[in-house]
Amino acid sequence: MIVSMTGYGEVHRSDDGVEYSLEIRSVNNRYFKPVIKLPESVQWAESVIEKLLRGRLTRGSVTAIFRKRNATATAAYDVNQAALSCYANALAKTELPNGVQATVDLATLTALPGVCQMPEMTETQREEQLAVINELVEKCLDHVVQMREREGKALHDDLLHHCACLRKELDGIVGRAPVVIEEYRERLTARVEMLMGDGRFELAADSLAREVALYADRCDISEEIARLHAHLDHFVEICEASAGVGRKLDFLAQEMLREANTIGSKSNDSTIARAVVEMKAGIDRIKEQVQNAE
Repeated sequence: MIVSMTGYGEVHRSDDGVEYSLEIRSVNNRYFKPVIKLPESVQWAESVIEKLLRGRLTRGSVTAIFRKRNATATAAYDVNQAALSCYANALAKTELPNGVQATVDLATLTALPGVCQMPEMTETQREEQLAVINELVEKCLDHVVQMREREGKALHDDLLHHCACLRKELDGIVGRAPVVIEEYRERLTARVEMLMGDGRFELAADSLAREVALYADRCDISEEIARLHAHLDHFVEICEASAGVGRKLDFLAQEMLREANTIGSKSNDSTIARAVVEMKAGIDRIKEQVQNAE
C-alpha cells in the first residue's frame, strides 16, 4: 500500500525531575533529508537519532526536535576555577582611563567563555540517556508512520479514482478511433463524387482506397492506446504493492502523459482531442499527488 510522506508525531517523558519531549515532522521531498535539533547536552546523539529515522523512513524532509528540561541539581555546570582566577587576575591588572570606574561581579565572570562548563557524562549516564532517546524516537516514529499510512490510504484511493477516470476516457477513444477513419472515407468519397459529377475530375478505382489507407496509417493510435492501457495496469499494480513506490509512480505518470500527447497529435479528431484534454488534466492531478508518495 502507498505510504504518504506527510506525518507528525510527538511524545513526552518525565524521569525524576528531568522532562523530555520529541517532535518529528515529515513532508515530501525527492530524497531523505533529516534535520535534527538537539540541546547541547545530547549533541553526541545526533547520529544515533538519524540512524533510527533512516531505519523507518525512506523519503521525505524529516525534522526531529528533541528538548530536555532538567529541574534537578545535576543541571548545574562545573565552574572552571583556573579560568575564573585567570580572568579575575587579568581584570585586576587592567589599567582604566582616567575617570573611568568599573565593577565586575561574579555573575559577569561566570558568563565568560570557559568558566562554566558542562559536566562530563559517565559511561553509565550516557547509556541511560541513550536508552531514553531510543525509546522516545521509536514511539514518536510509531505516530509518524501511522499518520503517513493513513494519509497514504487516502492518496491510494484518490490515485485509483483518477486511473478509473483515465480508463473511461481511453475507452471512449478506443470506440471513436474506427469511426474517425470511416468518417474521413465518407467525406473524401463525397468530395470526389462532387468533383467527378462536374466532369472535371477522374479518379482511378483504387486511388480512393489508397488515400484512406494512408490517412488511417497516419492516424493510427492503436500502439499508443495499448501502451497507455499497460501503463495504467502497471500503475494500479504498483499502488497495491508495498511502500517506497513514489519514484516509480512518478515515472509512469510521465509516460502516460507522453502517450496521451501522442494520441492527441495523431488522432486529428475533435472528439478524441477533447478526451485527450480530460486525460491530460487527470494525469496532471496524478503527477501532483504522487509527489507525496514515499
